[in-house]
Amino acid sequence: MSPLPALVLLPFLGGIAAWLADRPRAATVLRNREAPWRISLMVLVIETLLLLAATLRPSIHNGPWTDHFSVPWIPAMGIAFRLDMDGLSLSLIWLTLILSLPAVLLATRQVKTNAGAFHFLFLSTITGIIGTFLATDLFLFFFFWELMLVPMFVLISAWGHEDRQRAAIKFFLFTQGSGLLMLLSILGLVIAHYRATNVLTFDYFILAATPLSPSLSLLLMSGFFIAFAVKLPVVPVHVWLPDAHTQAPTACSVLLAGVLLKTGGYGMIRFNVMLFPEAASRFAPVAMALGVAGILYGAWLSCAQNDIKRLIAYSSISHLGFVLLGIFTGSQTGMQGAIIQMLAHGLSTGALFLIAGSIQDRLHTRDMRQIGGLWAAMPRLSGAGLFFAVASLGMPGLGNFAGEFLVLFATWHVSPPMAVLAATGLVLAAIYSLRMVNGIFLAAPLASPKPVTDFPAGQMAVLGCVMAFLLVLGLYPQPFVTFSAPSPPAVTAATGEGVSPP
Repeated sequence: MSPLPALVLLPFLGGIAAWLADRPRAATVLRNREAPWRISLMVLVIETLLLLAATLRPSIHNGPWTDHFSVPWIPAMGIAFRLDMDGLSLSLIWLTLILSLPAVLLATRQVKTNAGAFHFLFLSTITGIIGTFLATDLFLFFFFWELMLVPMFVLISAWGHEDRQRAAIKFFLFTQGSGLLMLLSILGLVIAHYRATNVLTFDYFILAATPLSPSLSLLLMSGFFIAFAVKLPVVPVHVWLPDAHTQAPTACSVLLAGVLLKTGGYGMIRFNVMLFPEAASRFAPVAMALGVAGILYGAWLSCAQNDIKRLIAYSSISHLGFVLLGIFTGSQTGMQGAIIQMLAHGLSTGALFLIAGSIQDRLHTRDMRQIGGLWAAMPRLSGAGLFFAVASLGMPGLGNFAGEFLVLFATWHVSPPMAVLAATGLVLAAIYSLRMVNGIFLAAPLASPKPVTDFPAGQMAVLGCVMAFLLVLGLYPQPFVTFSAPSPPAVTAATGEGVSPP
């Protein structure tokens, strides 16, 4: 039996259990205010074990798609609850769980106000993310795409910081509006296939063989691209990101930066490039120019920030510009670099948001000018912050460097000027990363420093695991490059045979 439905549904069911455990009658019985937190942690541990079993399970299918599950959902409209797994989706689900575990373990234990509702919404967001990475029915994909938004909107607006309402509304309007454009493109593709074959279906593999005119193909691809560009995000549709990252509670910032943004890159690979290869090739110069613009724009604004979380948020715009650049180089090397960059950025930036949240909890400020040098008072936290800041700027030997190098190498073969401009972003990355390290950790302490507690050994052990992943990703990326390669839509998960055009 396929484990894919359990991977999708378990977090949602666990969220319901966490919510019920926080009800007044349940709290009286359990006599434990941390019951929702413990349930969430247990659910994520079980989910990780289930994913490990799915990873090690021998593939029962031929071809690159390793697992498959499908049951009819709305047969009259050709809609099925269809899930398929390949190396790309599996690697991104691993990234989701690797970041969700420390986010829950380190950042949500102190949530006391409506803790059950918080954990229900947090786990529901994870269900939407995992479903997005597995869905191969386009209606189901849109369902999970939208499922991510509502819980995250409530999490930001209810548990965020001082300007949380404005940030949450901006996040929802941008992502919801662009999602409607994607829905129009999905319906357009389904109708085009129905007119050509008289078969009504939302199946990804069947729709991939739909005959389209060049103009219609470019139009439909644009709807997908805008939705994914907002989520990645791409300049100029990035304006929701800095506020959302800054105002979100720490656990949600980790999930936003580490995983939620990667659904945009995943969508560009799975749908823009795989479903519309010719249109994507014609659109590539525009996409690559937007990628370079994002690299320079995000890095330049990062250099001007004094708010720690805002600096990390703008740096994400810059780093994810390499993902857009690599995807549309049209080469396997660029695609590999984009995937490695997504994994490395998720680990390093997610950890930086955990550290920024810990600093804010201890000092009640995010302003680097009011923090001063923390190395003497918190050497463990400072050492972890230094490591992840150096990883973020692209230090050789760490995962970010491997991804950025592959993208720049592929870009050079397409457009040397673009490669040179993108490399300039790495110089700016060194400036804002070292400025952050010096201002927070290495500068002279304030005249009257507040008493603070350092990271305990348990938290350092969790961050140490993330450090190890980044080191392995940087020193020996080849297994990840091979493992996470996307599979073509011309191969079905059920049979392993090519899908012939109707």
